[in-house]
Amino acid sequence: MDISFVVLNYKSKGLLKNCLQSIIHSDWSGLRYEIIVVDNASNDGVAEMLEKNFTDITFIASQKNLGYGKGNNAGIRAAHGRYVAILNPDTMVIDNAFRRLFDFMEKHERVGIAGPQAINPNGELQYTRCRFHRFLTPLYRRTPLQHLPFVRRKLDWFVTKDLDYKTATPADWLFGFCLFARRGVLKQVNFFDERFFLGFEDTDLCRQVWRKGFEVWYVPQAKLIHYPHRFSGEYGWLWGLSKRNVRIHIASWLKYFLKYRNKRETVRT
Repeated sequence: MDISFVVLNYKSKGLLKNCLQSIIHSDWSGLRYEIIVVDNASNDGVAEMLEKNFTDITFIASQKNLGYGKGNNAGIRAAHGRYVAILNPDTMVIDNAFRRLFDFMEKHERVGIAGPQAINPNGELQYTRCRFHRFLTPLYRRTPLQHLPFVRRKLDWFVTKDLDYKTATPADWLFGFCLFARRGVLKQVNFFDERFFLGFEDTDLCRQVWRKGFEVWYVPQAKLIHYPHRFSGEYGWLWGLSKRNVRIHIASWLKYFLKYRNKRETVRT
């Protein structure tokens, strides 16, 4: 098996259907792949949808919401491919994106994780290649402080707007909407850290890959449509705190910085 797709679903049945169809209809050029869907207790008829519309898909149904890391780990542990494509259901594959990621990884043996370029449905670029957080970065991104000019400059640096988004480059970390990883490297870093429920799993995973001596790369020649969403940055801070997902994300922020409080890695981009 060349590639195992692991798609974690939570109440996204319609998006999941479109995502899976885009995988199946991609240009595979002889590559062998499998699809593993993990459902985080959506209770929305996703099992019936898969049975009706798809064949040869491995379905793992959790009886409770495991969160992003633990849910994806269930799929990764069931995978057989040399590479694992960790994919959100709110994505659609464009042309031969995974063929290009596969070929890139085959040519660059020290790359442990590669990620594609993300674009909005209207073709607008999403900035998904990042430098490691500074402590206040999540606060800036999730509050109206992001509109202050000096904060805006910090956030532009965080998402590497000073670098060419048309060129393949190393990245401190990549957004987790799509991470194309060597399964052996995922085993070496012990998969996602399950202490994070929602937020910072992708940052932490990429950081662990770098610490094991492998590289993380942004590969814009491979493109995916990613339907955009945010936690609460455009709303008032107090309103955001009323949302459970925002509170969970804040908890992940604190866990992340506690985990690395005595460790400093060199920024690579």
